[in-house]
Amino acid sequence: MKASVLISLALSAALTVNGAAVNGTIANKASSALAGATYKNPKASVDARVADLLSRMNATEKLAQVMQGDITNWMDPDTGVFNRSGLVASMEYKAGQFYVGYPVAWEWIQRETERAQKYLVEETRLGIPALVQSEAIHGFLIGNATIFNSPIAYACAWDPKLVKKMAEVIAKESLALGVNHLFAPVVDLARELRFGRVEEMFGEDPYLSGELGYAFVRGLQENGVASTVKHFAGFGTPEQGLNTAPVHGGEREMRRTYLPAFKRTIIDADAWSIMSAYHSYDGIPAAADYHLLTEVLREEWGYKYHVMTDAGGSDKLCNDHGLCERGDKEAVTMLALTAGNDVEMGGGSFNYRAIPKLIADGTLDADILDTAVSRILRTKFAAGLFEDPYPSAPKSQWKKIIHSDEAVSLARRIDRESIVLLENDGILPLNPKTLKSIAVIGPMADGFMNYGDYVVKGSMYGEAGVTPLDGVKTALKKTTAKVTYAKGCERWSSSEEEFPEAVAAAKAAEVAVVVVGTWSRDQFELWQGLNATTGEHVDVHNLNLVGAQSNLVRAVLEANPKTVVVFSSGKPVTEQWISSEAAALVQQFYPSEQGGNALADILFGAYSPSGKLAVSVPRDIGTTPAYYDYLKGARAVDAGSASANGSLVFGHQYVLQSPLPLYPFGFGRTYTTWGWGTVSVDKTNATKTDTVNVSVQLTNTGKVAGTQVVQVYITDKVASVVVPNMELKGFAKVALKAGESKKVKVPVKVSELGVWNTRNKYVVEKGEFVVQVGDSSAKEGIRGTASFWVS
Repeated sequence: MKASVLISLALSAALTVNGAAVNGTIANKASSALAGATYKNPKASVDARVADLLSRMNATEKLAQVMQGDITNWMDPDTGVFNRSGLVASMEYKAGQFYVGYPVAWEWIQRETERAQKYLVEETRLGIPALVQSEAIHGFLIGNATIFNSPIAYACAWDPKLVKKMAEVIAKESLALGVNHLFAPVVDLARELRFGRVEEMFGEDPYLSGELGYAFVRGLQENGVASTVKHFAGFGTPEQGLNTAPVHGGEREMRRTYLPAFKRTIIDADAWSIMSAYHSYDGIPAAADYHLLTEVLREEWGYKYHVMTDAGGSDKLCNDHGLCERGDKEAVTMLALTAGNDVEMGGGSFNYRAIPKLIADGTLDADILDTAVSRILRTKFAAGLFEDPYPSAPKSQWKKIIHSDEAVSLARRIDRESIVLLENDGILPLNPKTLKSIAVIGPMADGFMNYGDYVVKGSMYGEAGVTPLDGVKTALKKTTAKVTYAKGCERWSSSEEEFPEAVAAAKAAEVAVVVVGTWSRDQFELWQGLNATTGEHVDVHNLNLVGAQSNLVRAVLEANPKTVVVFSSGKPVTEQWISSEAAALVQQFYPSEQGGNALADILFGAYSPSGKLAVSVPRDIGTTPAYYDYLKGARAVDAGSASANGSLVFGHQYVLQSPLPLYPFGFGRTYTTWGWGTVSVDKTNATKTDTVNVSVQLTNTGKVAGTQVVQVYITDKVASVVVPNMELKGFAKVALKAGESKKVKVPVKVSELGVWNTRNKYVVEKGEFVVQVGDSSAKEGIRGTASFWVS
């Protein structure tokens, strides 16, 4: 075995550069000879094509599939100049995929992507095209592409159909330039709110996250772009909320809480790739977790496509997790590759270059490399790369596809449906016809777009973004209302020297709108040591407003009680006093480029708010975790309080606070009122394979049209292990005109109501299941109940 491998490597080096013929004639002859090969036949099965191509690959060609390249290896990111030797050298051992997420001209990306693909397809022996990769959690990462709101925001729309439409737009925009593989969605759970990456997630709940992840994957892949589901798995609850820190938990918690969203997104949606994670779980680094990556993912779930590490994630196995000496490439390779990481992403040391030596000396079984390569090839065949390696659109079509009017309109729609109305004393909606004056105040109100992370360099200061001030001005441009603006303070400063201007503006206006919150940075600024309060590697010790922002809100409220406070943030903000003192409180998680217009749609009643929280808002960082689906036996309540006047009421859970969230998962007010009928089920006795349909009559009893999210929670009344007190298992978003009524039916699959029992086996147990239906997960939000029994 050793001799054959060494001979193969020697021949490969002598005749090819990753299969690229030294003599172009040889490459052309090889291509002609392969014209009838099974792997080139689109009518052949994927299994047959993978097996055929793998059998033809030499060791060098296989090695080149398992490491990520980068477009800047052959394109100068400052000038766009092409370097032929850089392309050839990169493809020698990084030909399987390459990254293109840079803030450069569309023409550069399209030209150099197609150039690289043509090199691979036309100048290498087997003509294997590459996966062309970029970021996409809320838009294709390139200048002037459509920027949608952040995942934590659009999760609050509770609308998988809209998420799918968004993903379809993202896929079409990326494919127009030849980018066929996007790193999204993120289905980690936002259950540790200090963590900087809350903004990238779909919230705290496994079911909602799974439904949105499923929709995102289908939206990409039905349009020819491979998705990457990340970060597998359990990444979102690091110790102390610190980026990449260990996560504590056991097998049951992993399976009950973290894996369901991944399974729905990966298996049901047939995701074509997965990204592993940086952290360790129960002492095992995710990137070296054979149990999770092989025994669960491949053997239990039957996953057949490839897994890649996160950027530099393989290096962490030795450098951070301490599983080997720093810089030991061979040890890293044996840990990551044999666990089930088929591809090593860039950003690290390219440890997988140690593979030939490890195979040659018998340390690594060559079959493991073959398995990894076969999974990568399967992704490429599934995505249609061999049939269409040059998918970019003609340049004349780019502006019709990228940042189209339809895409921008969709961004606005999703954004406004994501906005959550938390409080309203009746001041909203504002009447633009009668409003005389309005003051727009706050550091997040204008001057930059308060986007989340993973937006392209400079976009926060770009012309496409609509700030809250812009949105208010546009909404009032045909009226006589006077609009004034005052920043009030810098978002990063404790200085109050600009307060007088803000206070004067508030006093002079009929209504004030104050926009405060958190902020992130773009793809480059995030790593330049600049201030931020959310984003990757930006973690916080509390959830309060930073600097002078809280005092600014207080000063404006004192100047004008008719003040609407808007939280523009990437995670919940804990300023409980604002809830009781502001005339209205609006939560807009990081917006789209149409964020200001979307906010104005809500403020002025062009759209009745329908957003529902995808993450619970705690009263204080000390009362976290605040997620709704806590295990039975938790959340004893004997709450005390401390009032603003200094009076103290002592309790026990907690002494001076409540363990219940200030705003629960699923909560959100509207401009109308709702009537709820009796909750019913179509089966009171069900089998483990049945679907139980839960029904309720919903009526819009108000005077304006509105949209409600009917939420169905299930409780396993008696179980063999401790289970959550309630779990979301279905929902329906329903739009009704004033006075309109509709019977809403939500299906619940009994097979999804199982537990991981004392032997860690998944079983649906016999007994009563309680159905709770309402407009939030809180006791006050439950509008009716029913039960069914499983036999």
